[in-house]
Amino acid sequence: MKEDHYRKKTLAILVGGGPAPGINGVIRSVTIEAINSGLNVIGIYDGFEYLSRGDSSHIVELKIEDVSRIHFDGGSILHTSRVNPAKNKEMLDATLKALTQLSVDYLVTIGGDDTATSCYKIDQLALGQIQVAHIPKTIDNDLPLPGNMPTFGYQTARDFGFHIVQSIMVDAATTRRWYYIVTMGRKAGHLALGIGKAAGATLTIIGEEFRDKTISFETVCDILEASIIKRMAQGSPYGVAVLAEGIITRIDQEELIKHPYVNLEKDLHGNIRLSEVDIGRITKDEVRRRLRERGLNVTIVNKDIGYELRCASPIPYDCEYTQDLGYAAVRYLLQGNSGAIVTVDKGQLIPVRFEDIINPDGKISTREVDVDSDSYQVARKYMIRLESSDFDEVKNVARLALIGNMKTDEFISKFKYLINDPPVKEKVS
Repeated sequence: MKEDHYRKKTLAILVGGGPAPGINGVIRSVTIEAINSGLNVIGIYDGFEYLSRGDSSHIVELKIEDVSRIHFDGGSILHTSRVNPAKNKEMLDATLKALTQLSVDYLVTIGGDDTATSCYKIDQLALGQIQVAHIPKTIDNDLPLPGNMPTFGYQTARDFGFHIVQSIMVDAATTRRWYYIVTMGRKAGHLALGIGKAAGATLTIIGEEFRDKTISFETVCDILEASIIKRMAQGSPYGVAVLAEGIITRIDQEELIKHPYVNLEKDLHGNIRLSEVDIGRITKDEVRRRLRERGLNVTIVNKDIGYELRCASPIPYDCEYTQDLGYAAVRYLLQGNSGAIVTVDKGQLIPVRFEDIINPDGKISTREVDVDSDSYQVARKYMIRLESSDFDEVKNVARLALIGNMKTDEFISKFKYLINDPPVKEKVS
């Protein structure tokens, strides 16, 4: 008993979900503060991959000299995995058993909403045996943090994406063509909007603009086609449209699976693998088909950006932010606490209890783009999309219809609904 009383306590770190810039910064910060506070620190490789099988052998002891400069690097020195131990009780039990074998007293998980949910389940099962804290990470920026603080990694991903889109916009103007750029964002359009607004993209489409409506694939193509026609009317037959991949979840699934190149596979957390649904390609093919049928030849190129952003070297914002978060997680745990997401707001370190953000279905609420906010309305004002003013004068509508090789009545019938909020065409009964 005396020997156990003086046993040096152990803190373990693991990473779950997709990569995000700044992971190594968190690992560094947690490790340094924990060691300086008298703890042993171990890094667990590949998230819950091995722990969920009861395997405690895939670990590494971390020292300050191992991590002191890793915050400049993208990726994760501990790798990552999407394995979900919350899937069933057997996996959760095996995870707790493996952590017990490692004599873990404190567990810091780094990840998004799915990893946070797994952390919450472990905290419930451990009953105080292991104290846990979660550090929110996702380039999607979709976790409900206080003060509208971003999740770490988002600002770096946005910065990296901004430069890509900025370059492509110059290419579009030079070659007189259109680009459809699809960005990551499973449940929210923050990344697409952040990139599109900063880069001054011609337009950005996010799922939130359709509010709670299930939409037709045709609606997305209508928005894109109408913008091409309006740009032509302005004397600029080119542009860049940024699409949040999450719009796929808003489209009628029965309609979507009828299109070529659509594969509705799901990942280990039961989420549709949005990267496998080539929304850029199917919208490009459909819009080009429509225009060609009316004698308009427009070159459209589709491009996905997402994987390029996830392991980018973090910008100074995320280097600093992750240091705060790692420190906050260790201090939270050493003060005898457990069961929270650790955040920073207005310079203050703030824990958010899992119970306060977990839905009745056991998952964490999603922070979506507020389409009623001034910030979103500013973004819309600078997009080239059909607005109510485009239909105020018949002469103006007739010109748009002429450029689109359509009759005026046909143009109005096809596109006027896009000025509605949300832009959803009412079904004819």
